[in-house]
Amino acid sequence: MSAGKNARLTALKALLRVEEGKGYSNLVLDHGLAASGLDGRDAAFASALFYGVLERRITLDYQISRYSKMPLSQMAAPVREILRLGFYQLLYMDKVPQSAAVNESVKLTRAVKKDKASGFVNGILRSFIRDGCPCRLPAETADDYLMVKYACPQWIIDLWITSYGRERALELVENLTGRPPLAVRVNSCKTTREALTERLKEEGVETKEVPGVEQALTLERSGSIESLSSFQDGFFHVQDLASQLCCQALSPKPGERVYDVCAAPGGKTFTMAELMENQGELSSFDLYPAKVKLIQQGAKRLGLSVVNARIRDAAHPEEMLPPGDKVLCDVPCSGLGIIRRKPEIRYKNKNMLDSLPDLQYLILCISANLTKKHGVLLYSTCTLNPGENNQVARRFLLEHPDFEPYPVSLPEGYERNSFDRENEATLFVKKNGTDGFFFSGFRRLR
Repeated sequence: MSAGKNARLTALKALLRVEEGKGYSNLVLDHGLAASGLDGRDAAFASALFYGVLERRITLDYQISRYSKMPLSQMAAPVREILRLGFYQLLYMDKVPQSAAVNESVKLTRAVKKDKASGFVNGILRSFIRDGCPCRLPAETADDYLMVKYACPQWIIDLWITSYGRERALELVENLTGRPPLAVRVNSCKTTREALTERLKEEGVETKEVPGVEQALTLERSGSIESLSSFQDGFFHVQDLASQLCCQALSPKPGERVYDVCAAPGGKTFTMAELMENQGELSSFDLYPAKVKLIQQGAKRLGLSVVNARIRDAAHPEEMLPPGDKVLCDVPCSGLGIIRRKPEIRYKNKNMLDSLPDLQYLILCISANLTKKHGVLLYSTCTLNPGENNQVARRFLLEHPDFEPYPVSLPEGYERNSFDRENEATLFVKKNGTDGFFFSGFRRLR
């Protein structure tokens, strides 16, 4: 059984790489599928298995622990993932025959040289089937009820209840699973939304316009977006609506000097260049050469000559730069707003939150030095955590009297959080159809 011809083995190997911390889920899966040679149907099955197991890991582990005398922590990693794959198929994939879920799981143990575990895997899965494949949950009054039901670590649930209230927190955990919509931004320097819609239709892609978000479309497509000729010709780039709204709020103009201080992979840079009609100066920075190269490649594909991408450490810059009209400070964050896209984020250590606000504040303060008098600085994250969002923004205003709040507006139909100030916008998944996101604006007075 080779991964190149087996969807389950492809999913298994990708899951193991993610658990070993060898890359973001989307990149790991893309690499695995590219190497697998799977056709469209099998690739879709592998993707469904991969993301399904990542999303439901806590729920799956709770079920497995009821049938295994051996704790999951003592199992070999491949055996643990094989059981998760088997349970996921039995619980959530009605079209997969139970016999196939069991037999193929046993084959996987041999494929990864864990033959001795084949009887163990077979016995647990068959015991689960004999019981009727129940998805059991703790009692509703139990502390871990919501955690197991929604496959979300308790610390994230507690954080959201404390920060946004129980009703909003439940809404957030209910929307953690399933693939998010695929949003793109039309390259207005090359085409129009109407023309791209026609072009994509010819390529077999259905589109929907997005009210209030300039040049945005959502796409209905299975398969690789990068393979489309319209993508290769630079007529659009993939970008969630929240990031597009962020760029609209900053509103860079043609001829302005603009900085994007933490820019990779470049989506916001590209949108800002298009808003600038490819006129002016747009410097796009990142710490890592490989990420800078990604920005350069994207700008070249899109024909955005205004973009100047180069290496720069946003927290410890070595060079002085002339002040800019607009500065985007999209800082490293915990990523709790994009768990739908990268399910592995939910399994990060809670302690990661401890040092992030100080780093974010440092980058924001240094970025403030790039902002000219009457210029605008915009701070943003893709997380839902007031400690990284509102608290950082409000601390900045308290400690920087040379800046004032810069109101940020949202189009009609979009809603910010109730305790956001006029210069803040927290975007939630269900209400806005976007990633979880935050941005806050500041204007330099002197």
